[in-house]
Amino acid sequence: MADWTREQVEERLIEAADVMKRLPEVRVQGYFSVWPKIVHEFADLVGQEPPRMKRPPPLPDAISRMEATLPWLRWLEPDDARLVWARAEGTPWKPICWRFGISRATACRRWEYGLSVITWKLNGQQVPAKRSRAFLVDRVRSSSSF
Repeated sequence: MADWTREQVEERLIEAADVMKRLPEVRVQGYFSVWPKIVHEFADLVGQEPPRMKRPPPLPDAISRMEATLPWLRWLEPDDARLVWARAEGTPWKPICWRFGISRATACRRWEYGLSVITWKLNGQQVPAKRSRAFLVDRVRSSSSF
């Protein structure tokens, strides 16, 4: 893509987090059970909740996009990368604020800053060395090329 926007970056991060959730569990090789599968009778199942439906595994192209998206987080400071990833996973703001010990407004600013830095880098521009977070967020918002 030539010109990335913050919305596109956010969508790709959300998709990457969703793909990570849908990947199969990692299992230790070499261990298995020789016990037969338990057959439940109807009387055993009365009063039980039906098992949760599993989502299908991700498609190969979604996994490829996820693998291309994850290195973007290296461009951020570790705390900012963790905050952006937590938000991409769908974590509500309140637990994010508790985990990082910051206010809701600060968490939102750091999240916008992280998306702005990624957008800036994807568009081939260098992030200014001496800048404030608010400067970069406002610059990406107001830029017509984004």
